[in-house]
Amino acid sequence: MALPQAIADRLRIPAIAAPMFLVSGVDMVLGACRAGIIGSFPANNARTLEDFDAWLGQIGGALEPGTPWAVNVMVHGSYARRDEEMALILKHRPPIVITALGAPSGVVDAVKGYGGLVFADVNSLTHARKAAAAGVDGLVLVASGAGGHTGPLAAFAFAPAVREIFNGVIVLGGGIGLGRAIRAAELLGADLAYLGTRLIACAESIADPAYKRMLVEAEIEDIVTSAALTGIPANWLRQSLAAAGFDPAMLTGKAEIKLGRPEETAKRWKDVWSAGHGVGAVRGIEPIADIVDDLVRDYAQARAR
Repeated sequence: MALPQAIADRLRIPAIAAPMFLVSGVDMVLGACRAGIIGSFPANNARTLEDFDAWLGQIGGALEPGTPWAVNVMVHGSYARRDEEMALILKHRPPIVITALGAPSGVVDAVKGYGGLVFADVNSLTHARKAAAAGVDGLVLVASGAGGHTGPLAAFAFAPAVREIFNGVIVLGGGIGLGRAIRAAELLGADLAYLGTRLIACAESIADPAYKRMLVEAEIEDIVTSAALTGIPANWLRQSLAAAGFDPAMLTGKAEIKLGRPEETAKRWKDVWSAGHGVGAVRGIEPIADIVDDLVRDYAQARAR
């Protein structure tokens, strides 16, 4: 299954604005969709279930029917709000649901039941095989260099390997910050690129203004990978770790994975900021429409070569 034509026809470039913790909100989703890419947000960015209910309603009500957008849900066993979030997803019926940190099997039938698509976030070939067997419509490949929770595999090898075993939609993420990188993702066998770090500093994001400024100033060598904070390997901005009192050189080991409820745990991470290897492409704080325009130009030039 290639990318459904009804989705492809709505996009200026084949890309998703990745759902990012403490970054993606209603305005960013709407801005992304109106700029010509797929907007998304993680359910746990809505601090309460009432907020989540409202966000889903606002997005669904503001966009034209048929506009593709997505919500990201964590399915890890330690995430205490999973079932309540799924009940609201079934109420509002977002077109795409992206699962993360666990098996998507409990989500697939429910979302497909109302005609939605399920994409599963994976960072290994083993997890890709398991998600494909569960019947997902797409796989989001979190390759090395992705901001936030990251994967160990290089995109240049990961995408072709998954394409050999899966004929559904492939979304590739990890260091993609340029239009030519989106084109490269296509050439590797992906249908969509996952854009994270390049969009964090957009005017519509809910990221802390200091976070946005730090991204503009950062370089690829400012990225630190560690599982010591969340229990899952993740890429962090060195400067934010230092500002929060962590010594980047001492962040070894692995913390216990304990996700809990967003309203109880979000404050732990509000001052520790993530970014991926594509951070060098962040040049300023600007509207998401302007960023997408730049990506479209670069993508078109790459296709013309």
